[in-house]
Amino acid sequence: VGVFATAGVKSNAMRAGFDSGDFWEPGTINLIILTNRALTPAAMTRIMITATEAKTAALEDLDIRSSYTGLAATGTGTDNIIVAEGSGSPAALAGGHAKLGDLIAKAVYRAVTEAIGKQNGIAKNRNIAARLEERKINLETLLKKSDMVRTSGQKLLLAQNFEALLQDSYYAGFLASALAVSDAEARGLTSGPEAFRDWCLLISGRIAGSPVKACEDIVRSQEIQPALRLALNALLTGLARREGIVLEHSQNEEILTSGS
Repeated sequence: VGVFATAGVKSNAMRAGFDSGDFWEPGTINLIILTNRALTPAAMTRIMITATEAKTAALEDLDIRSSYTGLAATGTGTDNIIVAEGSGSPAALAGGHAKLGDLIAKAVYRAVTEAIGKQNGIAKNRNIAARLEERKINLETLLKKSDMVRTSGQKLLLAQNFEALLQDSYYAGFLASALAVSDAEARGLTSGPEAFRDWCLLISGRIAGSPVKACEDIVRSQEIQPALRLALNALLTGLARREGIVLEHSQNEEILTSGS
């Protein structure tokens, strides 16, 4: 078998069953699948399914996000597949249990992964800041909306320190784990972030240099999954303490000060 692929996911990646088909933008995944075997109509149809499953697996493993909602993408709104048969011995089976389906799935997965890398520069090992941006999460924008940080200078300082913090593989790994927990949360695969909350407190205290009893709600956007919002606030709470930034609180809330 052989597979040719073109792939672009920056402008119209979508999650099937969640995003709405309201408009069209350039960017697509096109596959041409070749085999030296003659194919029955059933085999040709099954190849379409096998190839689609492999394409979606590649998108999942690359953590490609919907251009519209930031959810995990399953494809783009304009994907297409062409299957061309050969003249060899006939094949009737092309699902995952058949060798033909196995070879096609592996070839499609590799082709889509490489094409996205060449077209969009997206690789599995890209930095965590890029993965946040793909989820439409911009910390500077979120901090501008925060009423807990008093001045624009303090907000800029937190944003800069946050960016620097993510250069440390320890904290980048923590936030990458938060993304995974957040995705599981969005899919209803976890009952809540309670166990994750304890880890967040440990991370926040490590940054601050002293124990933290609660993570402040510096980022409050309800569009961000609770687990990820908690992780962002854990990092920001630790940074605020470390930098001696006094946070504004509503009435009856304790004011956070450096070393408190």
